[in-house]
Amino acid sequence: MAPRDRPGERTRAAHARQGRLDRATKKRLADLGRQLPPPSEEDRKAMVADRVARLKRRLVVGLVVLVLLALVVGAAAQWLRPLPQPAVVSLTTPVHVPGTVSSLPWPSSGEAALDVPGLGSLGQARASQPAPIATLAGVLTAYVVLKDHPVPTGGASGPTISVTSQTLAAYQAGSAAGEPEIPVAAGETLTELNALEGLLVDSGNDMATLLADWDAGTTSAFVAKMNLTARSLGLRHTHITDPSGADPGTVSTPSDLIRLGEAAMRIPVFSQIVSLGQTTLPVAGLHYNANFDLGQDGIVGIAAGADTAANGCFLFAAQKTVNGQTVTVYGAVLGQSGPSGPDTAAVDAGDALVKAALAAITAVPVVAAGHVVGDLSAPWGASASIVVAGPLTVAAWPGLSVPLTARLDHLTGPLPSGSKVGVLRVREGSYVVTAALESTTSLSGPSAFWRLTR
Repeated sequence: MAPRDRPGERTRAAHARQGRLDRATKKRLADLGRQLPPPSEEDRKAMVADRVARLKRRLVVGLVVLVLLALVVGAAAQWLRPLPQPAVVSLTTPVHVPGTVSSLPWPSSGEAALDVPGLGSLGQARASQPAPIATLAGVLTAYVVLKDHPVPTGGASGPTISVTSQTLAAYQAGSAAGEPEIPVAAGETLTELNALEGLLVDSGNDMATLLADWDAGTTSAFVAKMNLTARSLGLRHTHITDPSGADPGTVSTPSDLIRLGEAAMRIPVFSQIVSLGQTTLPVAGLHYNANFDLGQDGIVGIAAGADTAANGCFLFAAQKTVNGQTVTVYGAVLGQSGPSGPDTAAVDAGDALVKAALAAITAVPVVAAGHVVGDLSAPWGASASIVVAGPLTVAAWPGLSVPLTARLDHLTGPLPSGSKVGVLRVREGSYVVTAALESTTSLSGPSAFWRLTR
């Protein structure tokens, strides 16, 4: 069969002829189009209106779709957002310990104050006016020196310090005036620890001069540093004119001295030195602590001293273990005198206050188990009462107000009755006492409407 006679070839040729228009046909169709009358004004308006209507319909449909999509996304986001934490309301705080503390044996003259860091003041007597503080100024001297030249505990003694002519002159003048001094010799060297022990254990005024000149170059420069440090510690009624306290212009109040004692006792080597009953120095030999009650009645420091202007002065810290917690009482007495001498009068007055104060501080159950302390309130309106799961016992004394704070766990409602919801906490200085908090009723979760409309 010839190729042109194949059926498939004939079909394709026919289709090709049908798909092509000859030139004459195209001309006739064009002529017909030119002969059609132009659309009327009404037809044009109708066509425009139709196009506008179609465009509006498309825009409306698009907007509806976008709004629906936004609603769906927004609802999903609202539903999946984390629920806000419930809060504790109507928390009973502070708790007032019933009763009143027994009358403390305040000295009949001079000034005195007692304080327990983290708990509060036990009171004061005539403690508002700055008064001479004698060798208690050495506490601030030691604090400044140890901040500038730290000495670690565990056997370190710090750098060596040469006895200067100024130190030797201060020793000789002080000895002639009957002031407390540590014997020194020309050319002698002391370690920083030796000098601090001579200053704090035996109240050596010449050791204050030695340390001041070594630290700041001159005594006047060191005194300026002492006053700046006093201001930084908040000692508003303290003014320093010399590093030893021999000058009656060096004054403070019992409350300021207590604050200074707290800060100094946080330096480990300072608390180590003031706990020594005695010390041995290179030339001076064995010297005993003027705080003769050290180690008795819980007393762990700090310093005692006296002179003609100040009479007897005593800054002390005493400790007692209550309910597994070490409670430290700080106190100061100024301006004491008596038949056995001002030093003895000051230490005896401080010891009497220590005994009474430590006897008054006991373990007090401020909140009993099952006590309702407040309500757990959720933002969606649900609430449940909360109670203390176990007793909360703290170191306290009669008449003390104990502040309570509640710390909630991370809660997501609903919660069944009896759920642990957090802890009730009392902070006493660095010591924290806690008791678990539980819900007494169930806390319902939020409704779907609230979750979507919050």
